[in-house]
Amino acid sequence: MRPDQTLVTLQREGTRITARTSEPLIKEAAAGTSEREHQYSHLTTPLRQRGLACTVEYGLGDYIVHAELPDGSALIISPPQEPPTGHPPGYPESWLVTRGHPDDSTLHEVIYDSEPDGPHARYGGSVPCLLAAIDARLDQLGLPPRPVSRRLTQESAADAVLHRAGFIPVVLFRERFHRLPSAMTELVKQRQMVTRAFDMLQAEGFDVSCDPDLLDPSLPPPGDHERSVGDRLGHLTQSIQSAAHTSEAVAALSELAAPGDGVLQRVVESLNTTADWWEGLGEPADPHYANRLRYIAKKLDSYALEIRSMRGELADRHTHHPDRVQARVNRVAPEEPVAPRVAAALAVSPTARRTTPAALPSASALGPSLPPARPSSAPGL
Repeated sequence: MRPDQTLVTLQREGTRITARTSEPLIKEAAAGTSEREHQYSHLTTPLRQRGLACTVEYGLGDYIVHAELPDGSALIISPPQEPPTGHPPGYPESWLVTRGHPDDSTLHEVIYDSEPDGPHARYGGSVPCLLAAIDARLDQLGLPPRPVSRRLTQESAADAVLHRAGFIPVVLFRERFHRLPSAMTELVKQRQMVTRAFDMLQAEGFDVSCDPDLLDPSLPPPGDHERSVGDRLGHLTQSIQSAAHTSEAVAALSELAAPGDGVLQRVVESLNTTADWWEGLGEPADPHYANRLRYIAKKLDSYALEIRSMRGELADRHTHHPDRVQARVNRVAPEEPVAPRVAAALAVSPTARRTTPAALPSASALGPSLPPARPSSAPGL
């Protein structure tokens, strides 16, 4: 896994299938990551983010994760070893986490035990419950928390992909994740949606860890990745960012708030249409949600009117933005100072004036007509 990639773990937790986002690996930890370690990255990644050196080693009958603590002790995160169980790498039916010290045989602490007769048996192979118990113990030992500098940005990007893949966000007091719809119980449908999310996440550059049993290998590979509607509208933001004249910013606002076919008007139409569709689903609460959507659509429609009015105020200004004009001049000729007259010429309003084209020469003045030329195969012609 590249150090700049965020890890998204797709897995089954009891009766639900979840997607959880983890921080990217630090560069030192990512170097030389083996395929075996990659299969356990949903464990090693969050531990390395707390400053622990982790390795994946072979135990008595299965692979284990060995994490060294600053005081010289170590955590051993182990699936069942004697006898080993058949399971996908990194996704056993239960976990055992112990802490020991190579120079102190008296230190033997069981931090987590979800084996059938253990105190945490009800959690089974749940990785989030496992990591929550480890985090609680690391907090008690005084280890620093995970850095949060990039967390919100990375989670937001993953949220957008999972949202479009059909997952539902869950925000609790101490955790947040995504899950499949609760009424989606058919295994075939679950595999299709998880596979779709897996492909979409990888297409967006995320590193994905997924239980192979949740994927449908029969689905065809995805075609060319298509940008979302929101991404396609990003040119409006870029236009405003680079605008040197009010008319350029007005053009972008016009696309958003235009009556009839503006972006906001289309959103209002979509919300009202969704409300009509939802109202007929047949559940007692459906009219409530439908009316709520109509209320939101009405408010948004009023906001579109206000934006349209402000767009008119900005259009009346019809002037240059003082900061942006200078920035544009600097980009045109950064290597030498620009004379005032030249700068004034470069700062002409971007609204081009239409001029009457010169009269075309008569046919007799053109001389004999030439046969049409074949399109040139030369590059750029």
